[in-house]
Amino acid sequence: MGYTVLTPGEQSFAAPSWRPDDAREIVEVPLAAKLEHSRCHLWRYPARAKGRRHFQTVQEEVFLVVEGEIVMTLGDERSEHTLPERSIVVLEPRTQIHIRNDTDADAVFFAYGAPADRGAEIFDD
Repeated sequence: MGYTVLTPGEQSFAAPSWRPDDAREIVEVPLAAKLEHSRCHLWRYPARAKGRRHFQTVQEEVFLVVEGEIVMTLGDERSEHTLPERSIVVLEPRTQIHIRNDTDADAVFFAYGAPADRGAEIFDD
């Protein structure tokens, strides 16, 4: 089949398969759709959740805030951006990023990256 459609009823949020104890939840789109050259996920950050500061070594990334508000700290200078719904952020490879939800409500964002390389450098903060 040349396409995949995932309606809301077909999407299930769960802890990431690679970090099953994580408080953040994700719809792992590659588990349902054949993606050979890119990857994408729908993330749900509960209130006060945060990810790990990192950068992708070769992957370009695009983020779209779907619900709520997130804070992204970007670049070597750690520039902080508060992003409401419908905000879009585009990152070049090797751009540091740290995502967090500073609110008391869930936040949902879509993350897309290409090429489908999993190489990342993680920073301990």
